[in-house]
Amino acid sequence: MVNLNDIRSNCRPSEPGRGVHWAWIILCVCFFNLLINYAARNGYSLIFPEMIRTLGFGRTDGGTIYNAYLFVYILCSPVAGFFADRFGTRRIIIICLAVLGMGLALMGTVHTVGAACMSYAVAGIGASGMWTPVLALVQRWFTPMRRGMALGILSSGFGLGFALMGALFPWIAKYWTWRGAWFLLAGAAIIMLLVNLVLLRENPESCGTVPWGGGGQPVGNLSEGTGADRENLKAHVFANRIFWIVGASYFAISYAVYGITTFMVDFARLQAGLSFEKASFLASIHGVCQLIGVLSMMPLSDVFGRKRMITISNLCIALALAGILIAGTSWQILYVLIGVIGLFFGVTFVLYGACAGDYFPRRYIGTVIGAWTPFYGLGAIFAHWITGMICDSTGSYALAFFLNMIMAVAGLLLICLVPALKEKTEP
Repeated sequence: MVNLNDIRSNCRPSEPGRGVHWAWIILCVCFFNLLINYAARNGYSLIFPEMIRTLGFGRTDGGTIYNAYLFVYILCSPVAGFFADRFGTRRIIIICLAVLGMGLALMGTVHTVGAACMSYAVAGIGASGMWTPVLALVQRWFTPMRRGMALGILSSGFGLGFALMGALFPWIAKYWTWRGAWFLLAGAAIIMLLVNLVLLRENPESCGTVPWGGGGQPVGNLSEGTGADRENLKAHVFANRIFWIVGASYFAISYAVYGITTFMVDFARLQAGLSFEKASFLASIHGVCQLIGVLSMMPLSDVFGRKRMITISNLCIALALAGILIAGTSWQILYVLIGVIGLFFGVTFVLYGACAGDYFPRRYIGTVIGAWTPFYGLGAIFAHWITGMICDSTGSYALAFFLNMIMAVAGLLLICLVPALKEKTEP
């Protein structure tokens, strides 16, 4: 019989070059954390059309429910990032998985807009620990020269989660109704809670090893916090103009991609005249292309730099949005353009998050990622409200998608203001 205590204590290969470095175990666990979390988040665009049909909600109501999730998420993410740096990422991730599972289970029981908002807000609290602490944890387990590759593998989880939801949801809706989808996601979150309890580790030093990728050194005690650290935080992060420029760009591109991704299934049914099955297939296309994007572009970002890859990504998103405005009612063209957006959608948030490790001291990675989250979250919130209201009032997504394109261009111009990365010395 396998002894779980032995598994938890033996996280270092017995001999150099032999066995599996525990960094890969961490990456695998975090991959499935993201898969479940982002299946629940991005899968909302599949589930909410059925919710508004059976419960009598409007499209603005659908946007409001998602915004309840995002509002709580952006409030809690900076706290989750700070607590992860202060008290340990493992502890925060496990607590948040429990809260996420509870919120998703509650979503399967709702009958009113208010109940849906409250339930998805609980899920949003849990989700705050499924990005910032997870991203910070993986960056600490891999050296900078392998960080892009690791984050690319990690982030394929949320693309795969979306693709699976796109493939499975029509079947789930047919036999279990949309409520069954929420219960299934809740059960998966609880399973991952148990897996994290057994396998997750705080940092390489806790295993007596170094980050994987060559040239790594033990990371030391990353949980320490002193008054001097807080002063350094102000000097190295909040007084740094790069923090604010990247944050503003993050806001703009978040508005652009969520304005299309959340409403693309409804757009396909309302304006392109696609069947439910064909419209739902957009989610699978989007998710598969996310998977391809993060696996190919994140390793390239180790070579060409995070700024250059963000610039290319934002440009392609803007061009794809322009294409949807011109010829989006053709289902063949719509499939292709949603695929292009998916290709860069998944990599966008990882690239922005990886900038924390590139431009700021290692011990502040979680705090920086968490502090950037409100920029991302507010962009998504405004996109949902404005897109939903425009569609409800005009009966069309044309004006809303035009605004998405403008915001993508703004995100592109802002990231061009970020200076090229120079070698930095960590204090």
